[in-house]
Amino acid sequence: MKKNARLFYLLTVWTLFASLQTLAVPRFVTDENLPAPAPGISYVLSMPEPQTHYFEVEMQLKNSASATSARKNGYVDIKMPVWTPGSYLIREYAKNVEAFSASAAGKPVRSEKVRKNAWRVYSTDDNLTVKYRVYANELTVRTSLVDADHGYVTPASVFMYVEALKNQPHRVVVQPYKDWKKVATGLKTISGSPYTYEAADYDLLVDSPIEIGNHKTFSFTASGIPHTVAMFGDVTYDEKRLAADYTRVCETAASVVGEHPCTDYTFIVHHIPQGGGGLEHLNSTTLETYRTAYATEASYKGFFTLVAHEYFHLWNVKRIRPIALGPFDYDNENYTTMLWLSEGCTSFYEDYILRRAGFHSPEAYLGIVANDITQIENQPGSRVQSASESSWDAWIKGYRPNENSANTTISYYSKGSVLGTLLNLTILAGSNGARNMDDLMRLLYTEYYKKQKRGFTDAEFRQAAEQMAGRKLDDFFGTAVNSTNPIDYNSYFAPVGLQLTNVAGRTQDGFLGAGTTVQNGKVVISSVRRGSAAYTDGLNVGDEVLAVDSVRVGDDLLRLISGRRVGDKLDVLVNRAGLVRKLTITLTQNPLVSYRLEPVANRTDAQKALFNKWLYIK
Repeated sequence: MKKNARLFYLLTVWTLFASLQTLAVPRFVTDENLPAPAPGISYVLSMPEPQTHYFEVEMQLKNSASATSARKNGYVDIKMPVWTPGSYLIREYAKNVEAFSASAAGKPVRSEKVRKNAWRVYSTDDNLTVKYRVYANELTVRTSLVDADHGYVTPASVFMYVEALKNQPHRVVVQPYKDWKKVATGLKTISGSPYTYEAADYDLLVDSPIEIGNHKTFSFTASGIPHTVAMFGDVTYDEKRLAADYTRVCETAASVVGEHPCTDYTFIVHHIPQGGGGLEHLNSTTLETYRTAYATEASYKGFFTLVAHEYFHLWNVKRIRPIALGPFDYDNENYTTMLWLSEGCTSFYEDYILRRAGFHSPEAYLGIVANDITQIENQPGSRVQSASESSWDAWIKGYRPNENSANTTISYYSKGSVLGTLLNLTILAGSNGARNMDDLMRLLYTEYYKKQKRGFTDAEFRQAAEQMAGRKLDDFFGTAVNSTNPIDYNSYFAPVGLQLTNVAGRTQDGFLGAGTTVQNGKVVISSVRRGSAAYTDGLNVGDEVLAVDSVRVGDDLLRLISGRRVGDKLDVLVNRAGLVRKLTITLTQNPLVSYRLEPVANRTDAQKALFNKWLYIK
């Protein structure tokens, strides 16, 4: 899932704080050898009244009894996934299902719901028909929507499955609303059958979103592979420029591993009023961006950062993957400690790809790296949660931030991006410039995806990284990945002749450490930084600040504390749950840093040469 996923997490956490201040590699079936037998399960997807936000699904099951325990037990269990790969949160898709019914030979058969996401059909017939409706009114890359304008399907949220039939081919017949003429998806089409698609198995079906409507499309070829871009939403863009820049980014991304595993690739792009993000799939991705994404150079580059992130996932995550990320258990969480690699190092590559593709100058790239370090070092949670812990706890913390998240967590996207930079530098330095992170990606791709046809364990990843670096990496894994201890950044940057410098000025201004929002003209505390004056002296999230030193606050707390010095005491009057309280708060030193990467004095020729290799300067 995508830099805007990282941005979403950071913005959520940083808004709380600063108000203070997607894998399915189903048995590694490749695009080139999809089987073509009659499907074990087929679906007819219709949307006769799109304005009501309902998809209607008719599901045909062949060999349902012989392929399951139905002969023995007299029933077949049909399930809806509770999550979708690439977005690590239980989403309870079954909550949107209604009107479930089953029949055999045209006659109704008994069914009942036996758990939150499972329906039991009591039949021993080999051929069953199941019908149900799905309410779809949430347009994100992880959910589904149908309305008067278009339909978008995240397959895990719409298509049910039978555990014992998951490995059989699955066919989808789309019946677009009468005024809609286009369907965009990475699924393979059935020749001579309009709007009919087939997946080798259920995993591949789940990994193939579907856009339905009258979207605009354009195409380009990158690395010899045809690419299609489906554009939904009212938006102004230069198609020729977009196609050229897509090509540049995609070919640069493909150069990392040096082999493109797809026969075709589809971008589904939703242009929406607000929000953004992306979700990766085996030969497609869905991107969400603002309608003004192409209006300025900054927003344009921001959009292609998202493109680079999700596109690089077709290698890292979809094929280069921790062993826990596929085949999937759709009923439960699928845990790994390596989302810092799968998502975070993809965030590293999104910027590295844009640097190599010419979107970022060397100076701009150094600014991005320094800013990434600044962000994680300014977050108190970086001293509480390690990158590996953040990865494991994605299911309960990463997608559910609250007002205290900045104090207790770190994003595996942001921390992982920094770790990718450090590992890249480590491999460069350890090999005297002969290898970099690309070589590690190629090794993992060749050994585990192609040769062993599986994911890798944590130990196997570490072994591969140490092989590329030419030394043991106890410092990197022990400190940077698996602990919350401070990282000696300059030891990583020294080989390329750089040092990390804190350029935040040390001032005498006192630091409160509380973020605020204005609600109906009232100043309300929205976040409190761990270790700050507000935290230590008892200011709470939810407090309405009434006065400071007997002066009414109005709607501007910062105005009243501006210019106060370190050590100054404030008498703060708050309304807490309807009771007025008086707190004495002693302002502290501002702990926030602002890093910049600067050349060390008297850089050697070896440092300069390695610097140029790192940043692809010729």
